[in-house]
Amino acid sequence: MFKTLLLWLFGSFLLLQAIQIDIPEAPEILNPDNEIKAPDKIMSMLRTSCYDCHSYKTKMPWYGHISPISLEVKSHIKNGRSAVNFQEWGTYSEERKQKIYKGIVKTINYRMPMPMYLTLHEQADLTKEERNTIKKWAQSHIRETYY
Repeated sequence: MFKTLLLWLFGSFLLLQAIQIDIPEAPEILNPDNEIKAPDKIMSMLRTSCYDCHSYKTKMPWYGHISPISLEVKSHIKNGRSAVNFQEWGTYSEERKQKIYKGIVKTINYRMPMPMYLTLHEQADLTKEERNTIKKWAQSHIRETYY
């Protein structure tokens, strides 16, 4: 009975490997001029805490290729890139940039980086001071006409 249960579990695990989520690949030619421009301090924080989900520079962990965990990981990356991809910043309209700046102001203190992500990527956790620095930077780019 126990052997049968283990075989079913193992078989189910193997079948799950056939289910994968595709995340957008970087274009063959990626224009570096389209990457967001910000002061070095801000860029360092963005690269450390945001780029895994919000750029093509994702450092996929080993477990990011094993279902069912990969489904969650790749889903977050896919959604993150569709919300904002800092390497495509230069292709965004001013209206979209304004929405993103406002989104950063709203989410940086409690939702980003995602708590689930931080459990395995402690280096990406931002201090309160760093969060405030990013928030002030984003606020400084919000234009009155887009309120």
